[in-house]
Amino acid sequence: MAVAKRADARRNHARILEVAEAEVAAHGADASLEKIARVAGVGSATVRRHFPGRRELLQAVFAQRIGALAEYAVELAADPDPRRALVLWLEAFTDYGTSSRGMAGALVAEGLVEDGDDEGCTVRLSAAAAPLLERAARAGAVAPGVTTEDLLALVTGISLATEGRPDPAEQGRRLLRLTLEGVLAPR
Repeated sequence: MAVAKRADARRNHARILEVAEAEVAAHGADASLEKIARVAGVGSATVRRHFPGRRELLQAVFAQRIGALAEYAVELAADPDPRRALVLWLEAFTDYGTSSRGMAGALVAEGLVEDGDDEGCTVRLSAAAAPLLERAARAGAVAPGVTTEDLLALVTGISLATEGRPDPAEQGRRLLRLTLEGVLAPR
């Protein structure tokens, strides 16, 4: 029988993930585990107890963020306006993409995903976006023929295009708005 984590261990785990995400976004695969520990306010041994190596830490950060996007899609499925729900999710995905600039490179560098891998990230994100897109399409809010793969590719492109910009989040949102004018059916 597994023993539940103590409250302080759960807090440490969450704090390590939060700091690791910021460090990976800033430094990619070269994010220092020691710096992550220091900024999280824990010792290196605590980081290694939760995440035996860089690979496990990167996997956990990635899984947490993708999981949050998937959960948000489920919440948005209850929104009475299918167009708004889809736009809100795409904005959240764009925000994630522009704020986690080092994540994709770090995952590829660590061998966690293959370049262009359609397992994991793409599959989970497609599954999350599909019900929102289907609802929006049924409501006539999306141009005919738009697929989840199209939407994921657009947001990925926006994220890549804003790398290195002074304010990637704002630039990403602007580019998404411009893109959606071509994706969404007129009101």
